[in-house]
Amino acid sequence: TPPMAFLPPAERYHLMPRIDRWVIQNFFEYLSSHSTVDNTIYSVNLSGSSLNDEQFLAFLKQQLDKYPIHPGMLCFEITETSAIANLQKTADLILELKKVGCHFALDDFGSGMSSFSYLKHLPVDYLKIDGNFVREAPTDQILYAMLQSINNIGHMMGLKTIAEFVEPPTILETVRRLGIDYVQGYTINVPHPLS
Repeated sequence: TPPMAFLPPAERYHLMPRIDRWVIQNFFEYLSSHSTVDNTIYSVNLSGSSLNDEQFLAFLKQQLDKYPIHPGMLCFEITETSAIANLQKTADLILELKKVGCHFALDDFGSGMSSFSYLKHLPVDYLKIDGNFVREAPTDQILYAMLQSINNIGHMMGLKTIAEFVEPPTILETVRRLGIDYVQGYTINVPHPLS
């Protein structure tokens, strides 16, 4: 089942915090029982509902205590729209989890109410550039310039940049030329089960 088939109803019926907790618990259990590759960072998406859940931070710290995994292996991804919905609470959560070694990525940057001013107040490590900028950049000069601008400002802020939707190979060449740090997309690999 594709995510967009169940995520909107899960959000509508306030099930996302339960789903996030299930994903975290099962993923941490998986990581603790399988060998991991050194210097690999594993990303986990968090919903806006979990960011606003008063008990979520305590749950996450409990899971980190329960499973013998290094927090530095974890990168939690939050969308820009959920981050700015409660900017201070999100920044506080990020800072608390960064204290134990976790990383954070701002996902889909450019898809919503993008503002470099609020980006200054979110202590994230990675800036994931929305795929709509990336996909059309090789053939659209304005989108190319916007992609270049987001990448440059991200680098000036000390962030690593990630281009989403990197497919086909011509897009990979474009993001390489721009100096974007990492890519995500079918040119690199397609999603597949952990097993």
